[in-house]
Amino acid sequence: MHSDGYSTSVMSEEKFGRAPTISYRLLPPLFGVTVFLSAALLFLVEPMIAKMMLPLLGGSAAVWNTCMVFFQAALLAGYAFAYAGSRWLPWRVLLVVQCCVAALPVVTGVLPLTLPHGWTPPLQTTPIPWILAMLAVAVGLPFFVLSSSGPMLQRWFAASGHRGAADPYFLYAASNAGSLAGLFAYPLLLEPLLRISNQSRLWSFVYLVFAALTTLCAVLCWNRPQRQGTSDSYSGSARTSITWARRLRWIALAFIPSSLMLGVTTAMTADVPAIPLFWIVPLALYLLSFVLVFARRQIIAPETFNRRLPILILCGLLPGMLQTKLPLPALLGLYSILLFGIAMVCHGELAATRPSVHGLTEFYLLLSVGGVLGGIFNSIIAPLAFHSVLEFPIALIFAALLRRTAEPEEHKKPGRLPDGVKDWLLPLVLGAASATGFLALRFVNEKLALLMSIFVFSFAAASCLSFGKRPVRFGLGLAALFAASFLYVGPFGQILHTERSFFGVYRVSNERTDRFRYFLHGGTVHGVQSLNPARRRTPLAYYTAGGPAGQMLEAMQSRTPNASIAVVGLGAGAMACLTDPGSTITYYEIDPLVVRIAKDPHYFTFLQDCAPRAGYKIGDARLRLQEAQDSSYNMIVLDAFSGDSIPMHLLTREAMALYLNKLAPGGVLAFHVTNLYLDLSPVLGNLASEAHLASWSEDDSSISPQESSEGKFASHWIVMARSENDLASLVHEQHSTAPWVPTPRSPHSRVWTDDYSNLLSVIRWR
Repeated sequence: MHSDGYSTSVMSEEKFGRAPTISYRLLPPLFGVTVFLSAALLFLVEPMIAKMMLPLLGGSAAVWNTCMVFFQAALLAGYAFAYAGSRWLPWRVLLVVQCCVAALPVVTGVLPLTLPHGWTPPLQTTPIPWILAMLAVAVGLPFFVLSSSGPMLQRWFAASGHRGAADPYFLYAASNAGSLAGLFAYPLLLEPLLRISNQSRLWSFVYLVFAALTTLCAVLCWNRPQRQGTSDSYSGSARTSITWARRLRWIALAFIPSSLMLGVTTAMTADVPAIPLFWIVPLALYLLSFVLVFARRQIIAPETFNRRLPILILCGLLPGMLQTKLPLPALLGLYSILLFGIAMVCHGELAATRPSVHGLTEFYLLLSVGGVLGGIFNSIIAPLAFHSVLEFPIALIFAALLRRTAEPEEHKKPGRLPDGVKDWLLPLVLGAASATGFLALRFVNEKLALLMSIFVFSFAAASCLSFGKRPVRFGLGLAALFAASFLYVGPFGQILHTERSFFGVYRVSNERTDRFRYFLHGGTVHGVQSLNPARRRTPLAYYTAGGPAGQMLEAMQSRTPNASIAVVGLGAGAMACLTDPGSTITYYEIDPLVVRIAKDPHYFTFLQDCAPRAGYKIGDARLRLQEAQDSSYNMIVLDAFSGDSIPMHLLTREAMALYLNKLAPGGVLAFHVTNLYLDLSPVLGNLASEAHLASWSEDDSSISPQESSEGKFASHWIVMARSENDLASLVHEQHSTAPWVPTPRSPHSRVWTDDYSNLLSVIRWR
């Protein structure tokens, strides 16, 4: 970074001739395009390969987060290869080796990318090792090549003798710009327009272009003049020693945004399906911060966010402490601003403290180490170590502690405590005061509790914010306030049990008045049971006897006594109490933890009271249903939820063909499509129309205050059958709730398949 521009220019002209040649002038744009293309390919393949895996694993955000761990680990391997090659291989050997590595995916037949056949995920254990192995086989080699090319090409350019070689970090901005382009091209262009197979072929063609450009870069750099000294002395940059304290801070500054990006992804997708847009938004903001801080001309200064970081972090923690669910636009806005602000601050400091060219590959290697550690912490350690989603607040608190501030140190006045003592004492007082307030809320009535909770949270937040000029004090204050919030009885009352699996966090809680018990996945209620012994067999929430669910079961069982029923998705097991004693019911549930909680009579008794002989098939319903005999079920109920919506792979042409194959003559398909954010009726209407099925829908959303007080929730159900006669007794009978109407279609939309879906078209943004 301290090399003399004039001497570099003279050396360059000596290398390429008296006047700069065309190839000399083409070096920056050629390297820029190649780096841009490699990054775009990297970030196109991530959502593409993850979507290929959805039919096997469902729509959990944990699938994407585990994929991100693999991508970060492959990135680390690529950066390590670039670091080792630049440090120890002779110049021309390095060029040849990289070109050969770039050709490996072509000559080994890896392209076009596909998932290996015959692989099925484990049913009783965590699928994390299986996902990592699958990705290694399917995409590991090309991803490694593309990962190594970014730092390698920057190192080549630094050694090219070009006048800009002393500071090749502008190529890092080009790399992240390519990443952004690849990310947004997927949900906006590739996913809506192309099937997965065509996406893979297009990606493979662009990879061939990238490999050709890499070879051209190597050819133009082949005759770089050799210098005296070590093979690492490629530029005229002055060497500066890199201390271990500096290295560790680089790792920490890379760790925080990486962990936070995955935490925000989990928060954003808790109540919407695994749609690439919601995977991509956090990742795009993460990359955009790199583009901005490493650009030669700064558009947004990181200090702009650094000054506002305390209030951003506090706002990010409050929804979790309040146990509230924000509207989708507000949720996206809050977490997007929070992630972007923290990433700008952390990445801004990385850019400001980056080394000269001789430390370039080590710098990228350490950044990748921090990114991998963030991914491992969120996707592997946190689900095993924590019963709730603690990784998100931990990352926020860590960001607060690591924040630099230019505020001058306060001078100790006689008789006052030292600042270092106040840095831990004041947060301790804040935590104790907040805990006392939260405990007091348990002993007042509901209306007074609401007013008191507003006061307690306002006082605690204002006090914590006053610590903002002292990073340690502010970080410890956040930790104390967050710890105290565990005593807060939120909208779902007293929490009896909290447990976490690969598929999410589950809670069992009693309502504030101790009338009802809730089963929650994230912030979504998946079952309610009355605590009144006289009503404990009464299905509540979405499954009331007078609502659509009860109507469907009653009509089907009146035509087919002793029916065989398959229910995809267990919840608390309330639907068991809608079946006749002679009927048999088989539950298909992807998460063994849900089965364990629902069958525990200390929490829920629906299964014990109404279906003691029910069968349970653990694993993804698409895979386990294939094992059932054809025409074996009189009714199949799709009640599987990932957060607040049905997993996408259960709503495709291939899934519909499977259901019909297992459905007996005269049988009925039922889909529970209640959710806040998606209108899935047209999707199912199109599927029913293509399969020539009769399809009717009931949206029972007008719930009276009396019904609500008795535990009924609004619900939306869709039924299908091969003939209108199979549904006649249901749809033509007068009900006290909303009428059954034909399921709407979307004639201008394509039918969803495992190879194609477009969730953007069905999102309810309001």
